[in-house]
Amino acid sequence: MSTDVLRLVDIDPAALRELLGAHGLAIEWRAPQADIPGSYWGESEAGLVGDTLYVRPDTPLHSALHEACHWLCMDAGRRRGLHTNAGGDDIEECAVCYLQILLADHLPGVDRARLMQDMDAWGYSFRLGSAAAWFETDAEDARAWLQDRGLLRQ
Repeated sequence: MSTDVLRLVDIDPAALRELLGAHGLAIEWRAPQADIPGSYWGESEAGLVGDTLYVRPDTPLHSALHEACHWLCMDAGRRRGLHTNAGGDDIEECAVCYLQILLADHLPGVDRARLMQDMDAWGYSFRLGSAAAWFETDAEDARAWLQDRGLLRQ
C-alpha cells in the first residue's frame, strides 16, 4: 500500500461536495487525526453512515470516491440502514470501482488515469494486474450492472 496517492487536501473540496451533493450525498469533514465515523478500514479511510460520507484532509481521494459510489449504487432501503459496511456482492463491488473511475473525470485536476494509478498503488486487486487493464478490457459486467440500474448512460 502506497501513501503516494491523491488526498482530499490535494483537491478542491467544493468540487467534491458539488459532485456528490448533486446526488444527495452529504460530506462531513473531520479535523485532522479525528476519528472517521463509519470507516470500514479505519485510519484515514472514508466512512459512510446513512446519507453522509465522512472524510478528513488526509483521506485518499480514491477512498472517498469508492465509498461514495457504494452509496450511489444502493437503493433507499439499504441507505437507511447504512453504517460502516456498505455490503453488496462481487458484481456490485466491480460496479463501484468502475463508477469511481468515471467520477474522477469530473474533478478539476484529477482524471481516470490518475485515479487508476492511485488504486493500483493502494493495493486494489484486479485479475488483469491493473485497474486500467481491467477498466479497458474486462469491465463489461460492471458497465452492464450500472446501466441496468440507470447509473450509467448507454
